[in-house]
Amino acid sequence: MRFKAELILFLTVLLSMSFTTLKGADIGDSGNYTLLKDISYVSDGETDNYRISRCRMDIYYPEDVKNFSTVVWFHGGGLKEGEKYIPEEFKNQGFAVVAVNYRLYPEVKSPEYIYDAAQALSWVFSNIGKYGGDTSKIFVSGHSAGGYLVLMLTLAKEYCASFGLDADRIAKSYPISGQTMTHFTIKEERNMNRDIPYIDEMAPSNNSRKEGAPIWLITGDRDMEMLGRYEENLHLYSILKYLGHPAEIFELDGFDHGDVVAPACLLIRKDIKKIDSGRKSKKE
Repeated sequence: MRFKAELILFLTVLLSMSFTTLKGADIGDSGNYTLLKDISYVSDGETDNYRISRCRMDIYYPEDVKNFSTVVWFHGGGLKEGEKYIPEEFKNQGFAVVAVNYRLYPEVKSPEYIYDAAQALSWVFSNIGKYGGDTSKIFVSGHSAGGYLVLMLTLAKEYCASFGLDADRIAKSYPISGQTMTHFTIKEERNMNRDIPYIDEMAPSNNSRKEGAPIWLITGDRDMEMLGRYEENLHLYSILKYLGHPAEIFELDGFDHGDVVAPACLLIRKDIKKIDSGRKSKKE
């Protein structure tokens, strides 16, 4: 599905007016939302200093909403850099956001950062209920390298299984501009040409399967994105549809790799609210 830039700008204004339904204060302020910073998701007995310092998350959740949904958000940065943050478009929307840090190359190599992401997600499933969250409504999303991690968690079940979690419990996945072939940093680790497409067990597309959470593949404009990023996602979309895995693809015209995040998050939050509304209607 291709969205024109003019439509996205219109949606930005419309969604900002229509979906800010709570009056909670901004992140970090007192009010209807609580922000817990730098929560460790590794075991208390961990001795590796890099894991202790890096494997942490921020939890932002509504105080006055029962059984709220949760978005687990993975930052971008090419698996080499980046820091956890709460997207502005996800604040004060009636659902929780868990922003995750994970270890980075060159301090670690593949697949360690994927295991970190899986451990963080498993922690959320095990603990979000303590804050009022509904474990049947846990969504995963992330941008760029974060999108890659989202796809690997959703499609390659062994990572979550390592921490006792069935990946198919994810309610829905929203990777934004993620690589679907073997990530270029992994190719760099192996002294391969990062610009030549390669697919092995570290590629989301090579882990395609019929089962699993529905996936929205979201990218920027094919002429403005990073090399082949839209085409990679289109390739994965074709495979998933052939296998019968529920998937949709969205190309946001007029947005490049960096500035696609905001409009993508607006689409995601609208979809989560739609899903929540649908579940409430069924209960009634």
